[in-house]
Amino acid sequence: MKRSTRKEQDPDLGILAVQLSGRVQREIFTRSAHEGFDDVRPRHGAVLAYLDPEGTRPGELARLAGRNKQTMGAILDELERLGYVRRTPDPADRRAKLIVPTERGLRLMTASDGFVAAIERQLSDALGPDRYEEFRTALRDSLAHLPPSGHDTEG
Repeated sequence: MKRSTRKEQDPDLGILAVQLSGRVQREIFTRSAHEGFDDVRPRHGAVLAYLDPEGTRPGELARLAGRNKQTMGAILDELERLGYVRRTPDPADRRAKLIVPTERGLRLMTASDGFVAAIERQLSDALGPDRYEEFRTALRDSLAHLPPSGHDTEG
């Protein structure tokens, strides 16, 4: 049997993880586009998934997203140009900057949180609530046993 056939018929963990991530992302960004946020891209999720409404420092966003500071800076520049975030001085340390969502950014964050909740409900309904919670627990536990990403991943 060809390797490609075997991987298609019995995908390994890496393939399953990429397929799940890709499908969830596609669903979120398709729904976002239908709600008028057709200019955001999956790479913007590195910020939008972790951004606090009161603002988050760029270095913290980079750490949470597993991106380097240069990549995060480029993503922030794009989101600022698109009107989703703005840079403001951090009141706790005026030398530092906070990335704060604009009103448009807040609307997208709220909508995105709703899309993710709907996807999770859909999966919970399909698998059953207990099995879905076991799945989430297994994913969290699996991540705890692998080293954190030390470099950028595309997205």
